[in-house]
Amino acid sequence: MLDLLAGFSREPAECVVLVNDTPIEGLYPLLAELTVETGRNAPDTATLTFETRRDEHGEWLVQDATGLFDDTPLLREWNRIRINAVFGLREEEVLRGFIRQIRAEYPEDAGAAKLVVECQDESLQLDRTHRRTSWGSEPLPSSDTLILLETLGNYSGLVPDPLNGAGQSGIVGLNQDGTDITLLQARAEENGYELYFRRGLVYFGLPRPDLPLPQPTLLVYAGQAGNTLSINVTADAHQPDVVAFDLPAESGEGSSEVQVAPDIEPMGEERAGNPQAGLAPFVWRMSGDAGTGEAALRAKALQKANDADLHKIQAEGELDGTLYGHVLLPGLPVGVDGLGGRLSGIYYVDTVSHVFSPAGYRQKFRLLRNAWGDNLASLPAPGPLDAVMGGIDLSFGVGFGT
Repeated sequence: MLDLLAGFSREPAECVVLVNDTPIEGLYPLLAELTVETGRNAPDTATLTFETRRDEHGEWLVQDATGLFDDTPLLREWNRIRINAVFGLREEEVLRGFIRQIRAEYPEDAGAAKLVVECQDESLQLDRTHRRTSWGSEPLPSSDTLILLETLGNYSGLVPDPLNGAGQSGIVGLNQDGTDITLLQARAEENGYELYFRRGLVYFGLPRPDLPLPQPTLLVYAGQAGNTLSINVTADAHQPDVVAFDLPAESGEGSSEVQVAPDIEPMGEERAGNPQAGLAPFVWRMSGDAGTGEAALRAKALQKANDADLHKIQAEGELDGTLYGHVLLPGLPVGVDGLGGRLSGIYYVDTVSHVFSPAGYRQKFRLLRNAWGDNLASLPAPGPLDAVMGGIDLSFGVGFGT
């Protein structure tokens, strides 16, 4: 009734797991907990923990489970897996990838037997083949765009994100002596790019905290509208303002210092830091690599300056997934409201840990920011029911399967 009067409804979040595009219907009652770790600079991973027991024929209900239409083992290494969060009639993907590891645990107490399934996103398939090749030549230079396209061309179902960066061009004699994912991670680091695999797209580009807000706002102490269970914000004074490196003189004698400032726009009204303190700028010196050109050194310095800038203000907290009603995504901005005029505003999502369990659907997040000041549009004034709803537990249990 209270939801009806408020003009909207909330339905319990559910989790759907598909192995080779088939829901694991018979195993949902045995799925004790599912966690997914997502981020913008590391592979996404998932852990499924099943309670398991032996039937009258000596077969174990989980590890011996087979597909619906054949006797193929269901939970088998390299089977494709997809994990979705369902909110009523709407479904959002949390992870898409492969089963990487299966661990069966048989303790002394047979009732405590478990099967733990470890999964990784689609980047895992890029870590199977070691290649020795050279990219680009004097007559035919390569580029990061070509390297990404040719590398992903070896794998079905993966395409570059349309918003990818161009990276570097004129690449000559770049030696690959490792797997494809190692190569792409190295190229991302060289460009100061993020690299992540999401929903069949591969993002290879700069951080994007300046995008128009694509995710619902995190609401703190907002009565019935609230979705954030807790949040802590920390300002770190020990992050540099600029990054410097020594550039050798053309004559070969001596060097000059080059300072590189971050170029990410402030995510609030006032850039973090305290110039009124009267201290000299905080400069962090980067060690240069012998023979590295100025352009490459500037690119590395800019990447480090931007990373330090984003980490000047950090927030950690937890969402109620049902109340939020969406999957919070790293590598995108999100608004935070309810922290006051100085701490509210736009933040950048760094990592999100999703936990589905009988206690509900929780999302633990880590956010980054480089500025102070509320730059969000103000919320409507609190409604007459907010004081009432603030004292009512709106958490819902989570279901596995639909």
